[in-house]
Parts: sequence; C-alpha cells; structure tokens
Amino acid sequence: MSVEKIFIKESIKENELEKFLAKKFEKAGYSHTEIRATPLGTRIIVYAHKPGLVIGRSGRRIEEITKEIKEKFGFENPMIDVKEVENPFLDAHIVARRIARAIERGIHYKKVANYYLDKVMEAGAIGVQIKIGGKLAGVQRSRFQKFRRGFVAFSGEYARTCVDFAQTQAMIKPGIVGIEVRIMKKAPPELMVEK
Repeated sequence: MSVEKIFIKESIKENELEKFLAKKFEKAGYSHTEIRATPLGTRIIVYAHKPGLVIGRSGRRIEEITKEIKEKFGFENPMIDVKEVENPFLDAHIVARRIARAIERGIHYKKVANYYLDKVMEAGAIGVQIKIGGKLAGVQRSRFQKFRRGFVAFSGEYARTCVDFAQTQAMIKPGIVGIEVRIMKKAPPELMVEK
C-alpha cells in the first residue's frame, strides 16, 4: 500500500472517530478530539465542557468507550484523556454545535447568531464571525449570511495561531444549513495597544 493511501485511510478513521465521539458526548458539551500516536499506543484527548459526563461514575463510561474504540476503529491500546473546556463561549466547536441545535429546534437563525455574538464577546474574545448558509427563512434559493463583531484575522500567521475555527451542519426541513464559526481569542502581541 502506498504512503498516500495509508495517510488517507488514517484520516478517514480519525474523522469517523471524531463523529462517533461527538455523538456519544453531545450532552457533555463535546468540543473536539486530538489523536496522538505514542510508543505505548494511541492517546486520544477529548475536550469537553462537562468532563464528568464523559468519564462517568468511577470511570466506567470511559472504559466502555475505550473498548468500543478498540473494536470499532482498530486503534492499538487506546488511552483516553479528558480535558475540560473552561469557557464554552470561547470554543468555536461548542458554539457552532449550539447554533446548529438551536436552528434545528426552529429558532430564527438571526436571533441565534446575534445571541452568540454577544455571548462570545462578553466571554473576552477579540472578535467573532458566524457564517450561516443554506435555505434560510423559508426562501426557495440557498443563500448565506455573515454576522461579525470585533477583529478576526482570516489569513497569515495570526489566522493559524490566534483564531479558533469550526464548521458544522444543521438538518432542517428545507435542507442542510452550514454553520461556520471563527473566534479570535487573543490579540497578537504586535497589535496590542498600550494605554
């Protein structure tokens, strides 16, 4: 098997694991997963707002999930770590999923987007952009709308290091609605203004 095919196969496996864990830990405020290969096995770091719901009583839930991951995905000796997301409003993955759930419940997308713009800025972000696209508000044609507050870098080093980015989808009757969230948590040191 060629190197490219191995990388593609691994990426598909990691993506399926991400979807599996997102479904399992939805109520725990699941954010994202980091997968690292170590000499002892595969280390899976799960980021969630409520780590207690991920771990379960006496760690039983973690043990069950570890067995399931080993059987389903074929990871060698998976070790799951859980890290807490202290402020869910500064995590783009959690904000995007909450917006998707609100839209699926029938709340108007403008109301949801403006609510989360306020909450993210109150949490201490430098800037936030929410982009929602699809068949919105009963319109026949697909369109998208951007909501923005503060400063958000879109390219270069700052976009990679300072911006938290997430995408998700909401399933509603007219079709799929795409949600994209960018949160700039801190300003680059070069842009800091001294008072």
